[in-house]
Amino acid sequence: MRITLFAALAALFAGPVLADQSSATVQSWNPANRTLVFTDKSMLILPVGFVLPENLAAGERVDITYQWKGEDGFGEIYSVARSATVAPLAAKSGL
Repeated sequence: MRITLFAALAALFAGPVLADQSSATVQSWNPANRTLVFTDKSMLILPVGFVLPENLAAGERVDITYQWKGEDGFGEIYSVARSATVAPLAAKSGL
């Protein structure tokens, strides 16, 4: 009984830990059909109510956190966020 309860609790809290993450460059966003297309021609169809970064534009780099379903593609999409930009070392040092 205790082992079953422990296994159930572990599975419940392991969801976000087992999430996959990828980065991509936005090619286009179509709010009418909720389609986000990337420069590598892959695309996501986002559910109604999914929150994207404001003013997401073509050419921006984003990080996508999702659950992968193997041959079935994306499962649940947890987040789409702008990638952190890192200034080149030369720009920081004033060179």
